[in-house]
Amino acid sequence: MEIKGKLAVVVGGASGMGRASAELLAERGAQVAIIDRPGGAGEEVATAIGGAFIEGDITDHEGIEAQLAQAVTSLGGLHIAVNTAGGGIVGKTLGKDGPHALDAFTSVINLNLISTFNLNRLQAAHMAQSDPNEDGERGVIINTSSIAAFEGQIGQVAYSAAKAGIAGMALTMARDLGSYGIRVLAIAPSLFNTGAVAGLPEDMVGPLVAGNAFPKRMGQPEEYAKLAAAIAENAMLNGQCLRLDAGMRFAPR
Repeated sequence: MEIKGKLAVVVGGASGMGRASAELLAERGAQVAIIDRPGGAGEEVATAIGGAFIEGDITDHEGIEAQLAQAVTSLGGLHIAVNTAGGGIVGKTLGKDGPHALDAFTSVINLNLISTFNLNRLQAAHMAQSDPNEDGERGVIINTSSIAAFEGQIGQVAYSAAKAGIAGMALTMARDLGSYGIRVLAIAPSLFNTGAVAGLPEDMVGPLVAGNAFPKRMGQPEEYAKLAAAIAENAMLNGQCLRLDAGMRFAPR
């Protein structure tokens, strides 16, 4: 898919990997709409890239349907969807205070997995209305998993389950949507310089990335964005979860 001239929605585009993706897609010539929670830099980022900003909470499943429709209407269609919103908690299956709180587990699954699937089913419906390109392609959906999906650390049971679900959906969803010319992939980052770990001092970062093969540093949001753009451009990439991890494998803790 040629990015120039395409219509893109980035959910979670006000910061971190989502922001970097929105900025790079706009730089490559896409028209971009950002959906993110209020109170962040969404309006500022959208203005800077000549795009639209729509406030939305992905856990409000009915509300996000209307907000996504608003974003697609502002664009005039949808070809590329990048979904980066999510988060996790720390909690063991059985800890000092007893079993993992079920409502906390459910909340993390809802935020990451159910809300991502809800976005995907709606994004696919919008993409299916697009005219196909010469290859028969109408769109591409890019979700965000984590290497915790494959080697989750102690206390990451809820987050690992949610991110494994996102990774596991990629092939099945790609098969579901193949007849529409819609591809589905997930990116599984390792430690990236975003969110809670952004700006950590170097003496704290070193031990965290010591197990990397190379480079021995945290990833940068721009590196996620470059992979998202490469996925959009290469129609043979489909139905898989791509690790973006410098050869890192999480230790148990």
